[in-house]
Amino acid sequence: MFHIVLEWSGVPEMAGAQAAIDIAEEFTHHPWHQNVTCIWKSPVLRLEADNDYDENGLALMDEFSDAISACVQDAGDGDLRVVSVAERS
Repeated sequence: MFHIVLEWSGVPEMAGAQAAIDIAEEFTHHPWHQNVTCIWKSPVLRLEADNDYDENGLALMDEFSDAISACVQDAGDGDLRVVSVAERS
């Protein structure tokens, strides 16, 4: 099992808090990810999740990017990055 932490900076200030709620809800439809949290701490949106296949975090990053596009109006060109991936037993 991998614990993945991603961050998106450059979130529009007015959208941050609602984006965290909407993205967390979106990931309830992705049962292959567990223990998903999304929090807003201006100017960063942070997504954390566990899964059993994504050893470099890139698959989750792709889904996070899709969720941002779907949930955040005028998302712009923020910086999306993998903060960490840790293997858990």
